[in-house]
Amino acid sequence: MTGPATQLIEVGGRIISPGEKRQFRYSVGTGFHGDPIDIPVTVVNGDKDGPAMFLSAAVHGDELNGIKIVQEVAETYGPPDIHGALVCLHVLNVPGFMAQQRYIPIYDEDLNRSFPGNPQGTMAKRLAYTIFEEFVSKCDLGLDFHTSTRNRTTMYHVRADMRDSDVERIARAFGTSVILDGEGSNGTLRKAASKTGVPTVTVEMGRAHRFQSTHLERALHCVASVLAEHEVLPDQPVSWPGWTRVIARDGEKTWIRANTGGLVEMKWGPQPLVEDGEQLFTISDHFKDEVEVVRAPSTGLVIGVLENAVAYPGHPLCHFVSVDETTADIIRDDIERGVFDVYREGGFQWPEYSESGEYEGRDLLS
Repeated sequence: MTGPATQLIEVGGRIISPGEKRQFRYSVGTGFHGDPIDIPVTVVNGDKDGPAMFLSAAVHGDELNGIKIVQEVAETYGPPDIHGALVCLHVLNVPGFMAQQRYIPIYDEDLNRSFPGNPQGTMAKRLAYTIFEEFVSKCDLGLDFHTSTRNRTTMYHVRADMRDSDVERIARAFGTSVILDGEGSNGTLRKAASKTGVPTVTVEMGRAHRFQSTHLERALHCVASVLAEHEVLPDQPVSWPGWTRVIARDGEKTWIRANTGGLVEMKWGPQPLVEDGEQLFTISDHFKDEVEVVRAPSTGLVIGVLENAVAYPGHPLCHFVSVDETTADIIRDDIERGVFDVYREGGFQWPEYSESGEYEGRDLLS
């Protein structure tokens, strides 16, 4: 059993003592008007020793679901509840958040392609450097929350480098049924953190520009599961999603794109599983003289989809993942029992794990 806390947490130029909860704003730079760019931070240093975990949101300024999740985690836990520490970074891309834009305004720099940063680089790299050095590098593991970009939505899933055993441990404990395997693009927070010994996963869920309550309760449950796995909440259970499918790096996932431009109608669903050759979309001109029918290349899952009703040639329509027949049979069984009846309307929310144990034993680990 972990003993009484002796660890001081030093982040953002502050020292947080054991048993202390601190809220503050930390200046990570200045804007073009000379005004400070302050990120809101909550640090909870537990009454007992344990690992320090960061939770970050809005590295893309219009991705709001994660902001609500971090807010709720920061409010839920106090020092008596945890062994270790929580470093809650409520909004990373403050300029983007203020403008409700994905990137840093004016120069459209992507903060999530700028880590671990450079103190002598562009504005995005300077912000990334300060955030990384002052907060991320001082933690033991991390969760970075995202949504899809504008005019798209995405299934609730995790992205993780499953070759890294420490990252894999977090991804499995988070308890989503779908895990996309990959180390991430250069400059992403999770890749930079994991490479420097702070294993981190990306959590993807839903749409930009809104809070989606369908995701919130599930995400808080999944955060608690990661805390339980790492003994930050040693008396709590680790979540089991019913089945897990790890999607390999190559060959099993693809973006399906429009070959012609026009008006897009969604034909798949409302369930996530589609069969080989099933109609996914139609694209038509204004007179319906020309209609392109887009079909599923195999049996699989639609994990991300265009929500805009128009597309140019080459425009991505959906993120598609192939599944094997064993996995497909389990999902078909769940569909028959009605557990996905509001899947698409509910923001691509995967159903909760059944406490009755009916999912027990369905282990489809890749």
